[in-house]
Amino acid sequence: MGMTMTQKILAAHAGLKEVKAGQFIEAGLDIVLANDITGPPAAKEFARMGAKSVFDPDKVVLVPDHFTPNRDIKAAAQCAELRAFAREQGIVNYFELGAMGIEHALLPEKGLVVAGDSVIGADSHTCTYGALGAFSTGVGSTDMAAGMATGRAWFKVPAAMRFEITGRLQGWVSGKDVILHIIGMIGVGGALYKSMEFVGPGLKSLSMDDRFTIANMAVEAGAKNGIFEVDDVTRAYMSAHVNRSGRPEKRARAYSPDDDASYERTIGIHLPDIRPTVAFPHLPENTRAIDDVGEIPIDQVVIGSCTNGRLGDMEAAASILKGRKVAEGVRCIIFPGTQQIYLECLRKGYAEIFVEAGAVLSTPTCGPCIGGHMGVLAAGERAVSTTNRNFVGRMGHVDSEVYLASPAVAAASAVAGRIANPDEVVV
Repeated sequence: MGMTMTQKILAAHAGLKEVKAGQFIEAGLDIVLANDITGPPAAKEFARMGAKSVFDPDKVVLVPDHFTPNRDIKAAAQCAELRAFAREQGIVNYFELGAMGIEHALLPEKGLVVAGDSVIGADSHTCTYGALGAFSTGVGSTDMAAGMATGRAWFKVPAAMRFEITGRLQGWVSGKDVILHIIGMIGVGGALYKSMEFVGPGLKSLSMDDRFTIANMAVEAGAKNGIFEVDDVTRAYMSAHVNRSGRPEKRARAYSPDDDASYERTIGIHLPDIRPTVAFPHLPENTRAIDDVGEIPIDQVVIGSCTNGRLGDMEAAASILKGRKVAEGVRCIIFPGTQQIYLECLRKGYAEIFVEAGAVLSTPTCGPCIGGHMGVLAAGERAVSTTNRNFVGRMGHVDSEVYLASPAVAAASAVAGRIANPDEVVV
């Protein structure tokens, strides 16, 4: 029996000829990642287990991004702990204010993850790097500590679902609409502990930004990981980003699924059938096409996050906000994913467009996505957000509501003062 992309990567990192779904393996790691929330507990466990040094200071990556710039004294203390651990261990890839970004936007930009890598991160959206053809998954802080010490981790090899992508994206439809459409089809538990594998001729219609968004939200369907087959789009991205970190170049390895690989389910996704899509409270599976949304006034719009804070997302928002104004009574907050993306927004004139439209342009941070700071909702307020989760109380008060959407829909909604189709605004 053949293997899936994920199974091939895990087999290679476990030193095995083959692995099968359900098998327990110990595999080597190329990157071990933590942030300001998950890193300090991992550092404490690291010390408690008697570890003296990390397995490789080049391969442990620490990014304080959730409550930074520090929202309060507790957040400052967490970052101080992480900073001290990075200095003590000689961590090369430590990124803080001025050189930072939202972790899952930053690592690909820095060329730290490439196709064929095995990655764990103490953050559930570590699955983002599957867009590059890597196996990447979220773990707890204890597993993170063990990974930092040994460079290895235990995995149960996941079964897989195959998504065959055909056609081309139409109009304002983006990767966010694709993944919301899929989660709406299969539900938040539809891929529980499975690998979501994306293949097919329609991939060439998806930019890397689209792919990062789709892989990022695989976990919202319960998946262990999401992964894309490597193609020319992937290779061009890696070629443009490898070595930006200044570290020695890593050799990528592309894995394709075997013709006789076993999949629990195969689902066809025809891109022209997908409309701009919105996930209603309080689950990402509560999706509706934009034509079926109805009249829903809003109080806040958030554009950014590890899901949709990349340059293409900024471009989509700018194309709608240019020459227009955010509706009275609506707060529009925009978060570029990294300092580099922020700089590109300045160079391309997007920053000026955002400010002139009446939006706020923020430094990179995860703050509003987790209801931490820089955009917390009060009771009764509604937000349209390009983030990844809309659980009860996710962005603030338990009586607030979050509607997930693409940057295009979010920007159009900011102008309209209600959830809106971009075609209504751009005429």
